[in-house]
Amino acid sequence: MIVLVLLIVVSLFLGAGGLVLFLWSLRDGQYEDMAGAARRILFDDER
Repeated sequence: MIVLVLLIVVSLFLGAGGLVLFLWSLRDGQYEDMAGAARRILFDDER
């Protein structure tokens, strides 16, 4: 039974950590230019 409680606590901490990292990436501007990233993958900038 103690293992189940431990697993629940660990999963809550991991979920909270993932949420914090996601919110940090939103605030840092990681998702601002999604179309530009797709274009950079497909086309070369060398001219």
